[in-house]
Amino acid sequence: MAKLLERLKDATRSGVYRTTKAHAVLEALEGSTIDLARIAANGRALFEPIAQALHFPHWFGHNWDALEDCLTDLAWRERAGHVLLFEDFPQGDELGVLIDVLRSSAQYWASRKRPFFAVFVDPDRRLALPDLYRER
Repeated sequence: MAKLLERLKDATRSGVYRTTKAHAVLEALEGSTIDLARIAANGRALFEPIAQALHFPHWFGHNWDALEDCLTDLAWRERAGHVLLFEDFPQGDELGVLIDVLRSSAQYWASRKRPFFAVFVDPDRRLALPDLYRER
């Protein structure tokens, strides 16, 4: 798990990834200075689970622009970096937009030399995302 933690601390590798199991990410981050937010966002309630997991401010507008604004701020979650672990997520166009917003946010944080990872738990490897790490 030490190699995975080193990867998650590397701002140059910030981005959107997939993994088949959540436990490796959870184990790697245990006791670290990286902020972990576990998110189960599916169906029509996409914005609310993200807002709750990340403790968004009351002014969060529950739309795509507001989501990106909050993800590129996170001042209320001062940590060395951020990992958003999506254990459940929407399908279709909504997922595509979410991934785009997450990629943009990862680029923002990488340019500021702070790690930001969005990791989707995808046991069947259906998402067209790179693997976070090589699983055995």
